[in-house]
Amino acid sequence: MRAALMQELEHAVRRASAQGVIFGQTVANRAGISNSDMDCLDFLVMEGRVTAGRLAEMTGLTTGAITGVVDRLEKAGFVRRERDADDRRKVFIAPIPENIAKFGRLYEHMQRAMLKEWETYSDAELKLLLRFATQSYQTMLKATAELKALIDAPPKGKRPSATKPARAP
Repeated sequence: MRAALMQELEHAVRRASAQGVIFGQTVANRAGISNSDMDCLDFLVMEGRVTAGRLAEMTGLTTGAITGVVDRLEKAGFVRRERDADDRRKVFIAPIPENIAKFGRLYEHMQRAMLKEWETYSDAELKLLLRFATQSYQTMLKATAELKALIDAPPKGKRPSATKPARAP
């Protein structure tokens, strides 16, 4: 009974996650950016002004990948780089609310529907859902790091080469 319930929960979470990806891709297409760039922008919108290092921590992406994301988001007009007033070496990535609002309205009907659904839950149920969502994020962040380490690890019996292979054009 418990195994069946856990499998049902897994399927429900996977369906919700997949549909969220499709929804996000639809909005990203409208905004003229990639889905992964949209996800990073969503982290920025929720967190506010952050350093590239902090954005890398939140997303599990490398700082090199974040540089590319920020370059593309800046070019699209969704973020700007701001130097710290006290430490000019420190650079923050700041969302540009007026430009984000142009496509943010595409989320409004979904947000209203979710809030309406959440209103049906007790405070205890909301706390459980919050714990579940928070732990799910932490688990996915850790799983992403583990997957990257597995992918980057040399095959068994092979020693890592001293030089990196040339990039394909």
